[in-house]
Amino acid sequence: MASETKAQRVERIKSEKDGLDVLDDIARYAQSGEAIDLEDIDRFKWYGLYTQNKNLQGPEDETLYFMLRVKVERGYLNREQLTEIGKISKELARDTADLTTRQDIQFHWIKVTDLPQIFDRLAAVGLSTIEAAGDCPRNIVCCPVNGIDKDQVEDVRDLVDALNDLYRENRAFSNLPRKFKVGVSGCSKHCLSHEVQDLTFTAVKRQNGGIEFSVSVGGGQASNRRIADHIGYVKRKDVVAIAESVAGIYRDYGRRDNRLKARLGHLIDDWGVERFVNELEKDSGVTFDGYDGVAFTPYPRRSHFGIFESTKVGYNTIGYAITSGRIGGERLLLLGDILKFYGAEGIALTTTQNIVVQGVPAEVTKAFTETLEAALGLEANPSVFEARTLACTGLNFCKFAVSETKNLAIEVVAYLKNRFPDFSEPISISINGCPNACAHPHIVDLGFVGAIVKRDEEKFKGFDLIVGGHLEGEQSRFAVKTGIKVTPDEVAPLIESLIEEYEQSHSCDFGNFLLEKYRYEPTISTAS
Repeated sequence: MASETKAQRVERIKSEKDGLDVLDDIARYAQSGEAIDLEDIDRFKWYGLYTQNKNLQGPEDETLYFMLRVKVERGYLNREQLTEIGKISKELARDTADLTTRQDIQFHWIKVTDLPQIFDRLAAVGLSTIEAAGDCPRNIVCCPVNGIDKDQVEDVRDLVDALNDLYRENRAFSNLPRKFKVGVSGCSKHCLSHEVQDLTFTAVKRQNGGIEFSVSVGGGQASNRRIADHIGYVKRKDVVAIAESVAGIYRDYGRRDNRLKARLGHLIDDWGVERFVNELEKDSGVTFDGYDGVAFTPYPRRSHFGIFESTKVGYNTIGYAITSGRIGGERLLLLGDILKFYGAEGIALTTTQNIVVQGVPAEVTKAFTETLEAALGLEANPSVFEARTLACTGLNFCKFAVSETKNLAIEVVAYLKNRFPDFSEPISISINGCPNACAHPHIVDLGFVGAIVKRDEEKFKGFDLIVGGHLEGEQSRFAVKTGIKVTPDEVAPLIESLIEEYEQSHSCDFGNFLLEKYRYEPTISTAS
């Protein structure tokens, strides 16, 4: 009898037991201590769980550790939630806590025996891990200052809540061909990167002065590297119906025979945009207004750093950079204490692994920023390197990674910040442990993708360099290969040399400089 393909195995596992039905099994494993069935481990993803790489695990330690992803709806954590996340990190996750590009928080070193307690503690403060992973709708991303930003196009918080309510634990959508990533944007800076989401609703002010939503579908990275198609405008009242129909069409027609061809973008490529839109209009009962183009903010300017006034009179909002998203439980607890002391309301997570502190009373803003810089090293006006450097989970914890990333990103940022203290162009950098693109290397200026590097017949863990990625609506482009491979200790010197060369060039844009350099010059195999 022929063995199952990966796709056949996953589809069988999901058909035999829905991922949402594994919660009782988690409780049983936690209590009994019995070995966990490998097929249940796959279903654990529906509760935000992945088995952890053993890279940092001693040979005598046979414990099965997990990464646990907490879904933060609207990306917002109040002080109580922030403090509880910090406590769980310190007590049960060895002080680990990382911010993700979907406004989630990830713990490491989690034991199955601790999961019931963790789930209860999260639920007590209104948080959950349900469907933070798995073949289902993932956390719906939104602007971290939506609803309090004076420059926003539209307050869409109610729509984010409505879509969360639509998808949350809905068994009609708990078995999709693969993950399904949705965003709702009312942001004037288009900070969600809608071009690489499966489905995004972007608030747009039309020529008649009304607000409608541009719908974009089929974006993605890694195996689904594709810029989303804008398929037209819909009214606010139609957003939920469209979201329900897109998920349903994807569920029913997306490929299930090949995991690498199973994303929504692949279905749109197979059908063509016209057929997809026709099917969507038929299923939803909504007719789209034709898409006539929108001017989108260039990727380097899609951020919310610094101090700005909230729409709530007498309060400010402050954006901070968290290099590589690594923050940890101790820092979260200290941050919570500082927020409480100054009467600030909470924090919002961004899709670039950073944070925005919300509700800081205007009269204490100066003291607040000084305290946060002294206690946590966070600056309200971060350097360009701190602000735009992403990193995935990396080799220490991820089983797919070839190379380590988080600590390297922190080291690279410190090196560049010291070397170029006055450099102001918004360079974007992404350091990834493998080709799966979790930290978005294809849309930044400098993308480092985990790879094996050869030096004099010796092999090292390192990176391929890709360059020139950019998002700006129809002018978007993915990064191109350079042929350069670097070891971890060569990453910072390579970037240094590129910045030096750029400063001596006549180019006025770093991304274009990189494209010209690597598209028209012969590529080389090493950084030396």
